[in-house]
Amino acid sequence: MAKIKSFEDLSTAASGCGACLEQKFSGADGKRHIVICGGTGCISSNSMDILGKFQELIEANGMGDKVTANKVGCFGFCSQGPFVKIYPEDTLYRLVKIDDVEEIFEKDIKNGEVIERLLYVDPATNEKIVKQDEINFYKKQKRIALHGCGQINPEDIQEALGLEAFQGLARALKMDRKDVVQEVLDSGIRGRGGAGFPTGRKWMFAMNGDGDKYVVCNGDEGDPGAFMDRSILEGNPLAVIEGMCIAGYAIGAQNGYFYVRAEYPIAVNRLNLAIKQAEELGLLGDNILGTDFSFHVHIRLGAGAFVCGEETALLNSIQGQRGMPRPRPPFPAVKGLWDRPTVVNNVETLASIPYILRKGAKEYASVGTEGSKGTKVFALGGKINNVGLVEVPMGTTLRELIYDIGGGIPNGKKFKAIQTGGPSGGCLTEKDLDAEIDFDTLVARGSMMGSGGAIVMDEDNCMVDVAKFYMGFICDESCGKCSPCRIGTRRILEYLTKITDGKATMKDLEELEALCDTIKAGSLCALGQTAANPVLSTLKSFREEYIAHIVDKKCPAHVCKNLMQYKIDPEKCKMCSLCSRKCPVGAITGKVREEPFKIDPDKCIKCGMCMASCKFGAISKE
Repeated sequence: MAKIKSFEDLSTAASGCGACLEQKFSGADGKRHIVICGGTGCISSNSMDILGKFQELIEANGMGDKVTANKVGCFGFCSQGPFVKIYPEDTLYRLVKIDDVEEIFEKDIKNGEVIERLLYVDPATNEKIVKQDEINFYKKQKRIALHGCGQINPEDIQEALGLEAFQGLARALKMDRKDVVQEVLDSGIRGRGGAGFPTGRKWMFAMNGDGDKYVVCNGDEGDPGAFMDRSILEGNPLAVIEGMCIAGYAIGAQNGYFYVRAEYPIAVNRLNLAIKQAEELGLLGDNILGTDFSFHVHIRLGAGAFVCGEETALLNSIQGQRGMPRPRPPFPAVKGLWDRPTVVNNVETLASIPYILRKGAKEYASVGTEGSKGTKVFALGGKINNVGLVEVPMGTTLRELIYDIGGGIPNGKKFKAIQTGGPSGGCLTEKDLDAEIDFDTLVARGSMMGSGGAIVMDEDNCMVDVAKFYMGFICDESCGKCSPCRIGTRRILEYLTKITDGKATMKDLEELEALCDTIKAGSLCALGQTAANPVLSTLKSFREEYIAHIVDKKCPAHVCKNLMQYKIDPEKCKMCSLCSRKCPVGAITGKVREEPFKIDPDKCIKCGMCMASCKFGAISKE
């Protein structure tokens, strides 16, 4: 493709690429197009081997002029991957294995026969569904930040141009800088990294600064179970690059930095390729689209420190310093990277910016609630049928997210809680199911939006153990700069461990609550200030579980190992000795076919081998 040097060149390129993409989707080019999910989750399930097999069959059958096969970004429905989608029919096959490829090729590609066993089956109706958009998981979603993911090849800039890439930047470059900032302000978009600060206001502070300025993309996604930013960077990196360019133009910056965790090699590789392709076409670099705007993009890799998700710690890391937060004020928009005005936005925020400039602030603001505009991407996981990546309009209820999109709780179990906001968030319960998802509502109910992790728990989860898990994570990730976080989180973990071991008193519970309040008030950065949220929210909604651990010395969910006891029901015991033979410590005694077996609680290490081996349901834990 020729270098794009003007708005007219971009329009011509977009028109041509768009026509090619439309022909692909509609079949107007007379070809069948096979696309395979190229997200990390599906790649780990051999999707690239599946792609290679399709390409091999196409070549072996001499059908290169009739069929293509390529990768796309994440489809989102991770629990059903790997996915294979065939255009123009929009047939979607899920849970595809390498052994299924020849059947798909022979029956569908050659003869147009749909392979029903590979179709998604609606669990409520048992109906087999052919098309992606007819699956309940997708029906209530609206893709703005995930624009293009699952549709285009993320390694081909021409497909991105066909799906309106750089159209938002083109419009921005025809506007005054302050009008671009105003457009973002009018859209109502708030930062998707967790704090929810109005993006336009942050840009305004930086725009009013002097001298060199910078734009930084925070891709240091560290929440357990979160993969929103990774999937966007893997599925449509050019959208994020375009968002960064728009931000750079708006505030008067000429350089942008991506800070991406090194554990995301696929995202980093595709980002590098997208930058190279954009530079070759003249969409990055000097005098973009023939204007006086120049913008250069650089990548820095994070070493896996959760605290570097905090913007000032991230800036220190880029500068080659230890990733530790800075006192604020001054805020980065005033004094950030190398003490210059810096806008730090996360991946999802920047991926949404091109839509705002392309469609207009009014269109974006028409989605969402009064105080939270647009959409939010969630990594939905845990005890949920439909695990995956979802993007929903703000104002969608938790009930819709969990039951309509998520498909409810597996195995007929009862919903217990959902943890939003990762380690910084809190647990919401059944009474919160009809609450609208937005920044202010979640905070008012004791949780937070965070970056978008959403972990569902059922009746088998112990909420004290959940709080202990998150506190263990926080302790490991605390940078240690301030005493409340460095020492306080460790003390909280010790209290929670005493409770789950059955060694705590009610006085310990009182001291635990007081300590949580102290850490929230005294910590330097958001990591410490929100560290106690999982403890406080579970205490608020599940205090009786804490009391059961302390007073009754029992874990109601039968999770906390030191409070469990395995017992053999003598009425059900068949005296076969299988449990005794499987016990690694000789804690089970009895006589074969003569007397029921018993477990010595003093010797039992609670490994569960006896219960797993018993074929008669005679062993229970309590």
